[in-house]
Amino acid sequence: MSADLVSILDFIVQVEQLKAVDRKTRPVGLDRYENSAEHSWHVCLAALMLKDHADEAIDIDRVIRMLLIHDLGEIDAGDKIIYSSETPEQKAAEARGVERLLAYLSDEQFEEYRALWLEFEAGETPDSRFARAIDRVPPLLHNLNGGGHSWKAHGVDAGQVFAINERIGQGSQALWKELRNQLQDAVDEGLLKP
Repeated sequence: MSADLVSILDFIVQVEQLKAVDRKTRPVGLDRYENSAEHSWHVCLAALMLKDHADEAIDIDRVIRMLLIHDLGEIDAGDKIIYSSETPEQKAAEARGVERLLAYLSDEQFEEYRALWLEFEAGETPDSRFARAIDRVPPLLHNLNGGGHSWKAHGVDAGQVFAINERIGQGSQALWKELRNQLQDAVDEGLLKP
């Protein structure tokens, strides 16, 4: 086998560790917590299904590639609940993890996927705005359809949920409008504390 092929296989083995990173939400109807690999699959499928609701023209293939790699840094940095994870320290730890994993690949692949990861993190292009919007959808649906389990366990209130998740509107105003209505219903029903 070529050295390039061996490196790719080594990368594939390494990233399998994403399956061992537990997240802070439970899949709907299950008592266990979701892992980050499941989340990556779920957001990719969500992006594919919701692509026609993007506010701007997007390249769904690029969006899916971003979503497949966006949480790789959690293998090293771990997963933190979004309402307390967007710190410089957590972001730096995730960046180091992504770079460590991508170093298994060729220089060309390293640069391609690192650029996609950085684009996702910056959220300044139509593709990254949509990807970042979709990344927020499954955790909201988990809580909305699972008794608000993660919100309650971590003392998260409506102000935090609305503030963090308003980024959904940067990728799809229609999607944010619908989810904002569902969140307000959750507040009204006592599922999410005001």
